[in-house]
Amino acid sequence: MSVRPYRDIYRRECRQIMVGDVPVGGNAPISVQSMTNTLTSDAAATIAQIRELEEAGADIVRVSCPDEASTAAMKEICKAAEVPIVADIHFHYEDADFHEFKISVKASDVFLAVGAYQGLAEACDYPLHLGITEAGSLKSGTVKSSIGMGMLLWAGIGDTIRVSLSADPVEEIKAGFEILKSLGLRHRGVQIISCPSCARQAFEVIKTVEILEERLSHITTPMSLSVIGCVVNGPGEARETDIGLTGGGKGNHMVYLKGVTDHKITDKDLLDHIVELVEAKAAEIEAGLTETMEA
Repeated sequence: MSVRPYRDIYRRECRQIMVGDVPVGGNAPISVQSMTNTLTSDAAATIAQIRELEEAGADIVRVSCPDEASTAAMKEICKAAEVPIVADIHFHYEDADFHEFKISVKASDVFLAVGAYQGLAEACDYPLHLGITEAGSLKSGTVKSSIGMGMLLWAGIGDTIRVSLSADPVEEIKAGFEILKSLGLRHRGVQIISCPSCARQAFEVIKTVEILEERLSHITTPMSLSVIGCVVNGPGEARETDIGLTGGGKGNHMVYLKGVTDHKITDKDLLDHIVELVEAKAAEIEAGLTETMEA
């Protein structure tokens, strides 16, 4: 019996395929992918962008092959990549006798996309690649994609996703992981739970969160951090996170570790101290994982 049944997501059963060494479908983690927007014929530029996507956490990268020059560059590109590369080409699968594929029925209309994926999920057992295509700019496209893909993922539909944005492809990877993190389907990096701030805040919450997101972006270990400006909501959120920061009076704020009050900190040392705590916690988690695997 689940402790929090309202959080349980039962994923649709489907066959599993391999995209390079990345399993898609079945009980494999939902993969996050993006697509390069460089000229594929410029292998150096394409490889550089793939490297950025890899560092952001991409599991799969798609590359368009619209002409012979692009196709010729693929050998060099694939050899340099550390993640599987999908060539964006067009062919009929029934003529090539090819059946190891995932299906995408992306649409720019959220209602149409969701309805199409729901129907497809019932009609076949192939893995499904989710996306709201041509979703828009960084902000509007992320919101639109979150609504559409969030509905499907919550219903257990979807095995790999792409957030299609008119923005740097790295932003697509970031948005994809945030969507999966919000549903508890995949965890990567620090999940920051923070308040919108109000007149009760004892420190500049918005600026603090902005800086912490930047300074903690290098951490890939899954963990949680709450940053709350006052004692009204701070203690409650801190009980649910690995590390918690709650604003207090006279420039003294409370730090929680594993949900329990631990020590106080002043405005002057706040940012550096929280970063150090998070880095230490990430190292502790990684050490524990290593010991478990060795055992």
